[in-house]
Amino acid sequence: MKNDTARFTDRLAATARDIETLLDRLLSPAVLSSETARPPRLVAAMRHAALDGGKRLRPFLVVETAALFDVDRAGALMAGAALELIHCYSLVHDDLPTMDNDDLRRGRPTVHKAFDDATAILAGDALLTLAFDVMARTEVHPDDAVRTALVLELARASGLGGMAGGQMLDLAAEGRFDNKRALGEKEIVTLQAMKTGALIRFACNAGAILGKADTTTRANIARYGSAIGQAFQVADDLLDVEGDAKTLGKAAGKDAAAGKATLVAALGVDGARDRLNELVAEASAALASFGEKSDTLRAAARFIAERKA
Repeated sequence: MKNDTARFTDRLAATARDIETLLDRLLSPAVLSSETARPPRLVAAMRHAALDGGKRLRPFLVVETAALFDVDRAGALMAGAALELIHCYSLVHDDLPTMDNDDLRRGRPTVHKAFDDATAILAGDALLTLAFDVMARTEVHPDDAVRTALVLELARASGLGGMAGGQMLDLAAEGRFDNKRALGEKEIVTLQAMKTGALIRFACNAGAILGKADTTTRANIARYGSAIGQAFQVADDLLDVEGDAKTLGKAAGKDAAAGKATLVAALGVDGARDRLNELVAEASAALASFGEKSDTLRAAARFIAERKA
């Protein structure tokens, strides 16, 4: 009999395969109704950004959270694919020379290196807008109100008060626009809750929205999502300090070199590890009412904290 870790790994891999297949279809050259044409170079750049890479953790969280409410898996996968398109767009833009200036992503040349800066900008723009196209489709859920709620939540998680706003705070903390200043712990937590945590929190909330969960249940799911969202960033910051480029598939040590605002910098490595353990415990406690049905999500929290890449 497989243990919890093996079952989690199998489920994560299965969702990754299903999302890959779905993204391959969504990013095909075939022109859809209301579209005029799909320029081949733009399609190629979008496919380079979105296919053949990543653990697909965010769509996995959508699918597994939705499973708590016995939601149709096909609809949850479509919602997860929409979220993954947002995530991929953000990576394309983050890698640009004017942002993080990275040459590698998932062990391959970043989009602006494989193509050019202008194509990378347009590929990110197109991935972003395609995400909302996908989320609005009836394949996600037959109820218009559910799809509207998902679109609204995704817009807020990815935009001004979420991921994009968090990236702006991150750039400001580096001193891009004014004199650099050290951020306090609370400011770092806010920045990370927006830049990284917002999409992970949305992934969990999306499952509850699809399942039409009640207010109390949604609050517990949101608490879980917030905890693992912060845990993901703390683990990422630790990997930047302790990892290597070959394992990570991208440059290591860049955050420290740039003097980025991280909890590792604020708390030290040991303090950051203690915080990580606290967040995993918080995530598990938030799922108490679901009992054994939430074992996979508990395993996901541990996986996020212990990952090596």
